[in-house]
Amino acid sequence: MVRIVIPFAYHAPVRRVVSFFVRRIVVEGSSMLPTYHEGTELLAVRRWRPVRVGEVVVAVDPRDPQRFLLKRCVARQGRLLDLRGDNPVFSTDSRTFGLVPSRHIRYLVRAPLQRS
Repeated sequence: MVRIVIPFAYHAPVRRVVSFFVRRIVVEGSSMLPTYHEGTELLAVRRWRPVRVGEVVVAVDPRDPQRFLLKRCVARQGRLLDLRGDNPVFSTDSRTFGLVPSRHIRYLVRAPLQRS
């Protein structure tokens, strides 16, 4: 699971535009270990192209549309995606809830944010 937060401190009109395209994601849970640890902050951009196999994405949880999941796309079947956590022992993913429509993908994860 992830928590989506306001990306950066800008004036309100600019923040609305920027926050539509760019988000800061905070990892919650251990489903993406060892790639991302709990509390890691990630930079994510709004999905603007098809998801590629191997990419880490933020998707709407098919069981609860109020939650977001951080998962890796491991396969595509047309417009359906097989999303899995990197830590299969602690991950609830497509093995549990099935393939996910690509329209459920909200963001593509680009990189961890570096703390200064």
